[in-house]
Amino acid sequence: MAMDAQESTGTAGQMPVVAARSRDHGKFGRLKTALRLSALSLLILATLFAGGFGWFANKVSHLTTPANPAKADAIIVLTGGQSRLDAAMDLLASGKGERLLISGVHPSASRRQLQAAIGGDKRLFSCCVDIDRAALDTIGNAKESAKWVESHAYGTVILVTNNYHMPRSLLEMGRLLHGAKLEPYPVVNSNLDNGSWLTKPRALRVLFTEYNKYLLALARGIMPMKPTPDGIALAETAAGG
Repeated sequence: MAMDAQESTGTAGQMPVVAARSRDHGKFGRLKTALRLSALSLLILATLFAGGFGWFANKVSHLTTPANPAKADAIIVLTGGQSRLDAAMDLLASGKGERLLISGVHPSASRRQLQAAIGGDKRLFSCCVDIDRAALDTIGNAKESAKWVESHAYGTVILVTNNYHMPRSLLEMGRLLHGAKLEPYPVVNSNLDNGSWLTKPRALRVLFTEYNKYLLALARGIMPMKPTPDGIALAETAAGG
């Protein structure tokens, strides 16, 4: 009888240890499962990111400058390179739009300096070119351009910027220009449609940077947009200084 009591006591003493080990094993199993799911999620995200970048780079590299775009009500060019400005002025001179907005001009640049840098017909520049100095980035370009378009009640607008910058520009502009149709006019500085961007470090860097900015722009679409204040002069008219 005493032996039975001892055996019973020994078994009872081991039960908490077994239970503790069982709990530890369960926690370890759950941790392993969580780590595996996290690794799988990261792998899926990395695959989607890499695949998205490939799609973006391929899409951008196949954009071409229209040989003879249809006439629109107006033209908008986003600053960032001489070739963009030259292309926009050529469109204006050929009658593809009634007016041209140059968005994102440095505040210290005067009309005279800008006209001298672009060249072309001085009278055309004086009569038909508006300058926006408020925009500091693509989001600002979209806000300033939207107010300019709405103030003139334009229905169709040719948007001029580099090919790599076009997807994000269209995305930001499209959120604000609800009543106007955008006609993209991508400016191509380097021919990358044969996949040569993979072997050109500078082109690869530009495309990768722009892809990340494009993803951020997409993410911004999920969140409510901050309304633009009314009553602010966004574009300097040709009559201005």
